[in-house]
Amino acid sequence: MRAKQIPDRELVRSYIAGKNEAFEILLNRHRQQVFTKIFMLVKDHDVANDIFQDTFIKVINTLRSGRYNEEGKFLPWVLRIAHNLSIDHFRKGRKMPAVRSDENNDVFATIQNDEMHVEDQMVWDQTLNDVKSLLQYLPEEQREVVLMRHYYGMSFKEIAETNDISINTALGRMRYALINLRKIMEKKNIVLTLD
Repeated sequence: MRAKQIPDRELVRSYIAGKNEAFEILLNRHRQQVFTKIFMLVKDHDVANDIFQDTFIKVINTLRSGRYNEEGKFLPWVLRIAHNLSIDHFRKGRKMPAVRSDENNDVFATIQNDEMHVEDQMVWDQTLNDVKSLLQYLPEEQREVVLMRHYYGMSFKEIAETNDISINTALGRMRYALINLRKIMEKKNIVLTLD
């Protein structure tokens, strides 16, 4: 049987049984798709290579430890690992991608008023810090879209492609994130005034 015809699940079983060449087939079969997903997120070839290697190290460790239970869903599972490691890369603050702002990549830096007095600016900065801290209360899918859109400067099309969702779903998650942020702000008595 030719390698292209062997299903992923059989190759996974063969690798777990000790046949390393089975993993090589899996790696070669999915290399381009996994790397592309990572590169779309991080937009840096060297960083994408590092995350790609980390992804497959994690895959190997999981398979060898016997913790793999995604029967028949190998590629989606690997893509999810790649996605999570890419997001972790940004969370750890190693390097922010290019954002169309000169304000130290601040998620809310685009909302500024150049005519503020020093005291007003201090209050505004504190308010923005309060709002940023509220992101942790959002559901993960909504928080991720907010971060990808504002922190990482990704378009809704890129967000949709990265998460394997439609653009409408990405827009919907952003809409619900904003609604939920408003509710959380009301509960915590945080008021944003743009006067």
